[in-house]
Amino acid sequence: MATDSVIGLLVTAGFIGAFGVLIKYFGVVELIAGYDPERVTDEDGLADFIGTNTLYVAALVLLVAAVEYTDSFGGSDAVWIAFAVGVVVLAARMIVGARRYEEPR
Repeated sequence: MATDSVIGLLVTAGFIGAFGVLIKYFGVVELIAGYDPERVTDEDGLADFIGTNTLYVAALVLLVAAVEYTDSFGGSDAVWIAFAVGVVVLAARMIVGARRYEEPR
């Protein structure tokens, strides 16, 4: 068990989760990188979509914390590879999906 890394992961999950909650439930779309209020056609839809996906990232970090705490993979790097792939997939999903809420150029 790597207690220090688990604590760091829990803090990280809380930080990311707080951003997700602010975006999804409070509509603080200004936290979204590249947000341009002049191009966004559905601010509520964008906040819901990006906020939900940000909460997915926070849940993924919590999952990694649980795996690290239980040492389920015996110190293998497989969990970190899966985590990196998961974050990249969710980020790509957010980038591509956010285009639905913008007017075309």
